[in-house]
Amino acid sequence: MKKGVAALFVVVVMAVLVHETKALTPPPPPPPCDPTKIESCTFPILFGTSPSAECCRKLKEQEHCFCQFIKDPQFSQFLQSPNAAKLARACNVTIPTNC
Repeated sequence: MKKGVAALFVVVVMAVLVHETKALTPPPPPPPCDPTKIESCTFPILFGTSPSAECCRKLKEQEHCFCQFIKDPQFSQFLQSPNAAKLARACNVTIPTNC
């Protein structure tokens, strides 16, 4: 009986340690900022069409880069357009207004 309790105790301690180790592991870094990654969103941004699932997925991956894109004159007009706001709502992402 004592061996069974000791074994159970070891299993519980190991499970807690594994769980704590996973909790301490930092999340992976976000992907690098690359405006070409949101090319699948070109038509929704330009014409207000419904975004594809791929477009929304890519927008979410690049969401941490929106301020960088907005500061670039080549891309700012697209991310600050009414269609971009519509796209952001459809994909449940936030385009910042104070970068």
